[in-house]
Amino acid sequence: MKKENHSFNLDFILLGVTGQQKQEDFFFVLFLFIYPITLTGNLLIILAIHSDIRLHNPMYFFLANLSLVDIFFSSITIPKTLANHLLGIKTISFGGCLTQMYFMIALANADSYTLAAMAYDRAVAISRPLHYTTIVSPKFCVLLVVGSWVVGNANALPHTLLTASLSFCGNQEVANFYCDIMPLLKISCSDIHFNVKIMYLGVVVFSVPLLCIIISYVQVFSTVLRVPSTKGVFKALSTCGSHLTVVSLYYGTTMGMYFRPLTSYSLKDAVLTVTYMAVTPMLNPFIYSLRNRDMKAALRKLFSKRIHS
Repeated sequence: MKKENHSFNLDFILLGVTGQQKQEDFFFVLFLFIYPITLTGNLLIILAIHSDIRLHNPMYFFLANLSLVDIFFSSITIPKTLANHLLGIKTISFGGCLTQMYFMIALANADSYTLAAMAYDRAVAISRPLHYTTIVSPKFCVLLVVGSWVVGNANALPHTLLTASLSFCGNQEVANFYCDIMPLLKISCSDIHFNVKIMYLGVVVFSVPLLCIIISYVQVFSTVLRVPSTKGVFKALSTCGSHLTVVSLYYGTTMGMYFRPLTSYSLKDAVLTVTYMAVTPMLNPFIYSLRNRDMKAALRKLFSKRIHS
């Protein structure tokens, strides 16, 4: 018997954030507001770091990579959601669905490992300042960034291939506004036990950076507590404050999404999904620029250049 899902003519139906028309209209306006801000904010961060030589150091190199990931991360789901709403359609092709899922997993992992690299950078800068330039060298920074992309793609590939091998018998309604692995597994009529095991293994791979972040900050705070100067403590904490805020927001929403039963989906899950997919990438540039004097100075310099030109 021919399996439908092996044909790229198969279409899935994206039910949206909640599936309720009035709420979908609200989320359409929200996405229409969020997406341009996300693109503009993250592009400004990248341009400011590129144009100001004072920001050519590991911390801002990682931040520029984080902004690049956030631009792609938002762009794989929000434009399709906006286009579907405007055109009054809810479909996405089988190939488009798998592509969306692949890049979502890959970019989420790249984001996670970049945050871990940023935490490691701060830990070395605070606990071993005399050896900082030797340990966190430009070559090492490039390796960390390339590694984050490699791990992200390596983690996304098996999930995508395993999902592509599933059968979907009749029910093609995806309970989300984009193709995520959990709602796809839920509507499959194949045996998904192995897929679920691999999915949770993927969650472990995704969570490894969180462990690295925790270890890095244990080292940071143990170093800071040995500093007798209150000014030194404040300076160290202010350096890490933006990163801790982003990490808390990112992992808080992710755990809320994936550390739950496969069969459940509520309005709370929808809000967490929107926060994770759209709100967090939009807030990251504001969190880093508003709490960082060097970044604010670089942005002012960038704007003044544009105005004079």
